[in-house]
Amino acid sequence: MRWARPSAAAGLILFAASPAWAGSPPSAPNCPILPADNVWHADVSGLPVNSHSSAWLGNMAAGSTHLHPDFGSSGDPNAPYGIPWTAVPDSHARVTPSFDYADESDPGPYPFGPDTPIEGGQASTGDRHALMLDKDTCVLYELYDANWNGGRPTAGSGAVFNLRSNALRPASWTSADAAGLPIMPGLLRLDEVQSGHVDHAIRFTASRTDRSFLWPARHQAGSASDPNLPPMGARFRLRSDFDMAGYRSDTQVVLRAMQHYGLILADNGSNWYFQGEAINSWDDSFIADLKRIPASAFEAVDESSLMVDPNSGQYRGGPAPAPSPAPPTTPKPKATAAPKATVPTVAITTTTRVPDTTTSLIGDLSTPEDSKGPKSGEVALATPRSRPGGLGFLPWLAGCLLFGASGTVFWRWRRA
Repeated sequence: MRWARPSAAAGLILFAASPAWAGSPPSAPNCPILPADNVWHADVSGLPVNSHSSAWLGNMAAGSTHLHPDFGSSGDPNAPYGIPWTAVPDSHARVTPSFDYADESDPGPYPFGPDTPIEGGQASTGDRHALMLDKDTCVLYELYDANWNGGRPTAGSGAVFNLRSNALRPASWTSADAAGLPIMPGLLRLDEVQSGHVDHAIRFTASRTDRSFLWPARHQAGSASDPNLPPMGARFRLRSDFDMAGYRSDTQVVLRAMQHYGLILADNGSNWYFQGEAINSWDDSFIADLKRIPASAFEAVDESSLMVDPNSGQYRGGPAPAPSPAPPTTPKPKATAAPKATVPTVAITTTTRVPDTTTSLIGDLSTPEDSKGPKSGEVALATPRSRPGGLGFLPWLAGCLLFGASGTVFWRWRRA
């Protein structure tokens, strides 16, 4: 559903890189779905209940409604229920659509084309979301009301998100969603359900909302200024005392996610409809089991204590940042010190053969003076230097023997 937007200066957000990763999908394995310290990944199971919880639940008909998974098989192999997204290479052709709301849209260009899946199918008359993830740069491109129009693309609005960043859109700006948030991070994906762990909040809708928004939302689409209506960005969690017995194991994966990460109100639509990726692989029995979850088992939470900066999605208490993984590079050859002077080939003339392994110890055993490198006409060894044409280490060996003999005479004299 769409909304009126206040005017704002057009511009593309420049995102600062953020370090920790979370939730990479199989088709874009090197990309996080926002940093691990982003509020979408915050565990809200211990937060206080929002003071407006009862009123919001009442205005969302929670007492007589069950959750509705807004995804699954539709019978049309080309247009399953849900919101589709696609991973594309950075080389994908790019276009700049003509936007209805250009003042709040990022100009792009977008990797959008006739091959891009559209919500509801190419002939859809609905919201027609199109989500494209550049799997090489980890930049997410999202469009609302996207149309290819034979090479003259149009869209209602568009937003670009660096998935390595916690940066939010400018306050009061929409996105491809009414709340001004990215859509893809809130979609339930089959790969994460199958893995046994969903590590983020899930996007959902309500039919009537307040003309306000809560962090991390950036935009409102309210029908009235009424604090008893939920605002965009409101977060709800499944109560900790909810009995999961009797639900399928994969349903329980989702139930646990709803207890720990909850639901984020992101758009106007039917009450308690929550979104997942549009694929035909969802099990119909799983979808039916999700429809048994009562909305009355939820409560709104107050997550204001998590906010670090109103313009950032980073949450207080999140995991410590970790360095960004370095891109693969071709190994460089090891550097070797340049000789101070040309060293001629020198034969070591000694009566004892020097083992080949001796020179491998030079780097570990050399003294500070030795570390300067061999002088012209010398060969550095791990044991005292040997000059060409000399006696090698025989004088040194003879000295050691003489010293040992003199020591023996000395101790015999002392004992006499």
